[in-house]
Amino acid sequence: MSGPNVGEQPRAFGFEQIADCGSMRVVGLRLEAGQRVPEHRNAIPVALIVTGGRLLFDDGVTSGEVGTGEMLLINPGERHTYRAEEPTSAYLVFAGLPGVRGRTWTLRRRD
Repeated sequence: MSGPNVGEQPRAFGFEQIADCGSMRVVGLRLEAGQRVPEHRNAIPVALIVTGGRLLFDDGVTSGEVGTGEMLLINPGERHTYRAEEPTSAYLVFAGLPGVRGRTWTLRRRD
């Protein structure tokens, strides 16, 4: 099997649906070093929890890094992309009811 053509992005190593209860879906993501998820947006809130490696993200305004054990919250309609510079795995938790308008994430802080 030959590698990708010059200038082409490698294909994502893997997305795997883990659970779906109608109002919530959990998907596993694995990326090899140098792989990226193209810019996109979601209709519902997504929590991305890195379980291994580190994920670099960019939403066009802010860019940063999420490491093992850290979480990135992505609001509905927010354009974003992410990539890996080392083998990386994460869970994506899609929350929201079908047909219900998406809402911005809010976090409860402990006092």
